[in-house]
Amino acid sequence: MGFKQIDLILPPDFSDAMMRSEVAKVLGISEFTCQIVSQSLDARKKSFVHWLVRVGVCSEHLSGDAEIPKPSLKIPYKKRKQKVLVLGSGPAGFFSAYVLQLAGFNTVLVERGSMVDLRARQIAQFEDKGVFHPQGNYAFGEGGAGTFSDGKLTSRSKHISAERRFIAETYIAAGAPKEIAWLAHPHIGSDNLQKVVAALRLEYQNLGGTILFETRIEDIQAEGRNIVEAYTASGAIKSNIFVLAPGHSAYETYRMLMKRGVAFRLKNFAIGSRAEHRQELINKAQWGVERLPGVKAAEYRLASSGKTNQPVYTFCMCPGGVVVPSTAYALSNTVNGMSFYPRDGRFANAACVAGVHPTQLAPWIKTPYDALLWLEQLEQSYFAFSGKYAAPSCTIADFLKGKSRGRLPESSFPLGLVDAPLWSMMPKAVVDALRFGLTEFNLKVKGYSEGVLIGLESKTSSPVQVIRDSSGLCEGFDNLYLVGEGSGYAGGIMSSAADGIKAAIAIIAAY
Repeated sequence: MGFKQIDLILPPDFSDAMMRSEVAKVLGISEFTCQIVSQSLDARKKSFVHWLVRVGVCSEHLSGDAEIPKPSLKIPYKKRKQKVLVLGSGPAGFFSAYVLQLAGFNTVLVERGSMVDLRARQIAQFEDKGVFHPQGNYAFGEGGAGTFSDGKLTSRSKHISAERRFIAETYIAAGAPKEIAWLAHPHIGSDNLQKVVAALRLEYQNLGGTILFETRIEDIQAEGRNIVEAYTASGAIKSNIFVLAPGHSAYETYRMLMKRGVAFRLKNFAIGSRAEHRQELINKAQWGVERLPGVKAAEYRLASSGKTNQPVYTFCMCPGGVVVPSTAYALSNTVNGMSFYPRDGRFANAACVAGVHPTQLAPWIKTPYDALLWLEQLEQSYFAFSGKYAAPSCTIADFLKGKSRGRLPESSFPLGLVDAPLWSMMPKAVVDALRFGLTEFNLKVKGYSEGVLIGLESKTSSPVQVIRDSSGLCEGFDNLYLVGEGSGYAGGIMSSAADGIKAAIAIIAAY
């Protein structure tokens, strides 16, 4: 049986039959099996938007070697006595616990928030009546912040081929769309993710894993270089190994760890707002037409070096999505983006942020603790502006001019917009950089300045980073790992999950 990979150019609405016809034409064979290896949209020429599809073909009529095996994650099973406590059920925490359970460890997964079905109801109540639930919101709950996002699986992380494949296959087995295995920009969608994380929980429990919801770790106790216990409101939990994946919003967990001697350092991060546009505007700017059969909605990824080499970029773009109130705490106000799998909403949104170092933001920021305090106060100031969860907002045109016309367009944000001078609510360094970047973005995407900037986007990355070794062990400890977005080493579902897996593999090797 011979194997060969070929590259095809196919129309946006191509079918399997059309693809097979092209394979037969290119290779001159009629009997074969084929599978898409990779698929990406080429929209560089608006008059010729098409898919670039790499297809792997097997046939007795082909010469050549068999298909080269793809990198795979090796998880050796052995019944082990060690108990592992994992904090956080987001991608980093879940995949770390899942891999360790597969390897024969006795794992307990502790999640401060609610199960996903209850969490969805609590979020709906928040958006409908403004009733905030500290244990069930867009930041905290089963699956982490990523559960209610677009479910994008793209990552710039290098050397995670085996982890990437394992993550995709695990998601597919739990009900995610099969195309996430080959699309260049794969996404699951929040509607699918809610079902997927519930299915993964059941799979983890069937393997013997234990999960505790609405259980927050309030403190830890160390003896020498080892953590021996974690304390919750329900009592102490002893363990041999501790893997913490608190996410980027758990300020009290950061502070507890700092108090207990876990070393952090300041790092570059990004803040800004959500930029929202009509999806048809983005489609026309990217494709030349308002709709393109075979493609859900146009995406964009923009970047600018900034006026003083201060980077400005878009992040977590949600085509056909909605802007959501992502605050993790009462009396605080932040936003994020979310899309369902069809991506058929009327609006497009993306984080539009400026990269900064915490010391650029205020002269008194000297330590990681200071940076967290500053960020928390900024998030609270956006709530204080109106005294409610409506998002302070302004048009991009007004932001560039520094003058409000008092008119805001229709928006997807469920709790309403309130006109606000965002240019005076952010640090000057951020405002200056954003103005330069937005001006450039308007040259790259026609009509970009017609959009609106919504609220505070402060969760694209963390301003602090734990000091750890290559295996994820925290400096000064022999059994404490900090992984995922909360560690400062990952951002997004794929890189966070891979970070958690790498820690798990290190633990397997150590024990």
